[in-house]
Amino acid sequence: MHPADWRLINADNLEAIPAELARARGNAMARLLAQSDWLIRRKSDGRFIAVRRGDVVRELWRGAPGPGLSEDLATLAHSDASGESLRPLVGLLERLHFLGLTDDYGERSGLPLVAEPNVLSYAGRDRYWRPLWLTAAAARAWRSMHSAALHDGIGLQAISGYRSHAYQLGIFRRKLARGLKISEILAVNTPPGYSEHHSGNALDIGTPGEPAAEESFELTPAFAWLASHAGEFGFSMSYPRDNPHGIVYEPWHWLYVRG
Repeated sequence: MHPADWRLINADNLEAIPAELARARGNAMARLLAQSDWLIRRKSDGRFIAVRRGDVVRELWRGAPGPGLSEDLATLAHSDASGESLRPLVGLLERLHFLGLTDDYGERSGLPLVAEPNVLSYAGRDRYWRPLWLTAAAARAWRSMHSAALHDGIGLQAISGYRSHAYQLGIFRRKLARGLKISEILAVNTPPGYSEHHSGNALDIGTPGEPAAEESFELTPAFAWLASHAGEFGFSMSYPRDNPHGIVYEPWHWLYVRG
């Protein structure tokens, strides 16, 4: 599969990525991935569930796959990875209630619900050499902006792009396990269903030599370049100081709004 054709295909609980992009866990898995077109993994924790070659799926899960996973496997066994329609919002209230949030969170925060696309496009690699997934339009805009900045002597790095609802819930779980309070986490992270990263149009951007997702990014030439030029490529900063959503100032978070 050519990199221009690499896609992430979504289901409710699972996602499929090109097998050649997956990190093999041992020699046996490396051989299996080399013989496959797609790897199907669980969205909540990245666990490998199955591989696919053509329309043939080989399950890697021992025992019953779990609630909802069988249906997702059937969906991903035949998806052609075309189109960018949005997925229905599944399990939103359950995730909010798990975090102790009420049904009116969106109304109180002023944040809209954000659905996941059915398909996302490969946009290169992020700072940590992970595949970067965005909508097709945002991927094109990011590549163009990255090249233009480089031409001006500015290095831009993608820190984070698309994140699923399940992954966003995992961020909250990990921070709660470290002893943070929900109110502390909400000042930095939006709950599952409300993050712009779900859309595939949001990017956290950094620059070489600077820490990721820190306010100090504002003092870099990279931020100054973005402030002057990001709008030319359709990107705008989502969370300025004193924004109405109660989210901390995030000079690194940019949303593609034209496409």
